[in-house]
Amino acid sequence: MKVIRLREGKDRSLQRGHPWVFAGSVEKGKADAGETVRIDTHDGRFLAWGAFSPESQIRVRAWSRDEAERIDAAFFQRRIAAAVAMRQRLNIASNGMRLVHGEADGLPGLVVDRYDDILSVQFLSAGSERWKPVIADALVAATGCTRLYERSDVGVRQLEGLAPAKGWLRGDGSTVVTLREHDLQLTVDVEEGHKTGYYLDQRENRALFARLVRQFGCKTVLNCYSYTGGFSVAALMGGATDVTSVDSSGPALERASAHVALNGFDADGIHHTLDADVNGTLRRFLEEGRTFDAIVLDPPKFAPSAAHADRASRAYKDINRLGLKLLNPGGLLLTFSCSGGISADLFHKIVAGAGNDAGVDGYLLQRLEAAPDHPTTLCFPEGEYLKGLVILRQA
Repeated sequence: MKVIRLREGKDRSLQRGHPWVFAGSVEKGKADAGETVRIDTHDGRFLAWGAFSPESQIRVRAWSRDEAERIDAAFFQRRIAAAVAMRQRLNIASNGMRLVHGEADGLPGLVVDRYDDILSVQFLSAGSERWKPVIADALVAATGCTRLYERSDVGVRQLEGLAPAKGWLRGDGSTVVTLREHDLQLTVDVEEGHKTGYYLDQRENRALFARLVRQFGCKTVLNCYSYTGGFSVAALMGGATDVTSVDSSGPALERASAHVALNGFDADGIHHTLDADVNGTLRRFLEEGRTFDAIVLDPPKFAPSAAHADRASRAYKDINRLGLKLLNPGGLLLTFSCSGGISADLFHKIVAGAGNDAGVDGYLLQRLEAAPDHPTTLCFPEGEYLKGLVILRQA
């Protein structure tokens, strides 16, 4: 077994249960991409078993801190079975859910979402890539699903020295499924949809939005970065009578309109789509004097890492300033950041600054996060990537 020895004093994060070893912490040792290595302290004491990644700044990702444990097929069977069993205890009101959430489930670099009878899988690290066939077999055994589609077509694989990969790993057939969550229905194309197919992490927030729209009597709703209209349909279910979906993807907006019809609403007159830039649209609405009872701001990732936080903060502040100005007194703002480089506290400060610039104050009704099948663990706070705020504008 190859050994990676850490520099003196660089073992503290592993000792606390954090799964990453950065390149600058390694004193000596190397291995092939994804190869299992022993991680030792500066003076030779065992710390963990991990997967080596020679191309990444995250040089080793820990599999286990149990010296007696072996990283083999049985290891992945146990970890995957445990992750699936945890989701079963959550009583998720959907046929779509996250089954494996990377580091949170002790499987760094592996993401698995279930869409009805299809598993959509991402192998995002050299370690998970090396064990791909074993992991696929373990997923079939743990879930009973016979169709596995790989969506490892994301840029983060380049940081691991891995090429994009996409296609069936097990089974074949149509990649389109009907997703049911709470009282809402959506169609998802696992092959072409964002992420693994859809934003399952917003499931509970969509249901909450429907309840809030009804509770506060919101009739006019603006859904920005709407994608295929999940929050738009939720607004209609909450009793909204005039919903506008804004996105820069025409095909996504077409599917949003189809989702309105799928859920029993006549789209004519109550749902409008705009294929446009959100920032420019918000500015134009402000010039036109338009206002809304509720606004959703759910932008893409502005800050992939902390190094991009300053630029991202300005972008978040700008759209939130415009959104708050477009809200009617007593109106609702649901605003989100999915940027790992923006902490929950920083996001709150950004939105507070936006309110100050807009001359608007509001009540912070609730802090939001990802659905519980996308867990954050005590030892890996970086897993808390999605954060949101529910703000009621003061009258």
